[in-house]
Amino acid sequence: MTTPHRIVIAGGGTAGWMAANLLAHRWANQAVTITLIESEDIGTIGVGEGSTPTLKRFFQTLDIPEYDWMEECQATYKVNIKFTGWNGNNSHSYSHPFISQLDVFSERAFHVNALTRRLGLDVETRPDKFLMAGYLAKKNLAPLPSHNFPFDIEYGYHFDSLKLGRFLRERAKSKGVYHVVGNIESVHTSPSGDISHLVCQDGQKLDGDLFIDCTGFSGLLLQKTLGVPFRDFSDNLFNDSAVVLPTPACANLPVETESVAMSNGWRWQIPLRNRTGNGYVYSQQYQEKDAAECELRRALGMENTTLKQ
Repeated sequence: MTTPHRIVIAGGGTAGWMAANLLAHRWANQAVTITLIESEDIGTIGVGEGSTPTLKRFFQTLDIPEYDWMEECQATYKVNIKFTGWNGNNSHSYSHPFISQLDVFSERAFHVNALTRRLGLDVETRPDKFLMAGYLAKKNLAPLPSHNFPFDIEYGYHFDSLKLGRFLRERAKSKGVYHVVGNIESVHTSPSGDISHLVCQDGQKLDGDLFIDCTGFSGLLLQKTLGVPFRDFSDNLFNDSAVVLPTPACANLPVETESVAMSNGWRWQIPLRNRTGNGYVYSQQYQEKDAAECELRRALGMENTTLKQ
């Protein structure tokens, strides 16, 4: 791929501004212009979110230290995902820790036990019993070793997606990314079928050599313009709706995301510094919205609190 000289990103949010930051980093001090257009009319899904260690590597690539963004985005550490009640027993939980360099030997023992269990022998196969992150989650310890520690610890984050989007927006703009606030009126293609330019509602024309679609569910560039088909997995992914309810922050912030089985789906619990993000993901095929809302309220003991749909 030759270096594009004009890059246009359609859509903002965390996806758009992450792309803008990475591209600005990749082609810093080169003759490349990056423009991001986003609409004020389209809201961002503002819930507490959790990441894998990939987000840690994203910030490391951009040389952004944690103290620059974590407090501003109400972020906390995440070393583990705890699944509660997924076997029908609410007192049972299963944890999925992130694997680090320290787990080189214990991970091997875990795989041996997993193979042994498949042969019919009752041996321990819960990952949190073998991996370092499982221990950190159980003891509720931050995954921050001393500076002279010779190994890297893998972890992710919990964060406020709206605030992270704003942080990344301001950083990208400081790196020279052009920010256009407006709506895309039309998308135009060249005789070859490639996108050539966008036209905004105010008449502004955005030419580009590379266009990146971050328009989310609308799929303005990929689906509506280029005809890339939407791959429907609804036959296997039954949950298609959610209700959301923030609750006060935990006094002692957990370092794990909890995913709790519900009657027709599951609910998440994501600890941020200023609040706890909760939501119930369910299937409309088996449960109506009002019933899902009542079930989430009961689970959280928040029957009289307003929910976000």
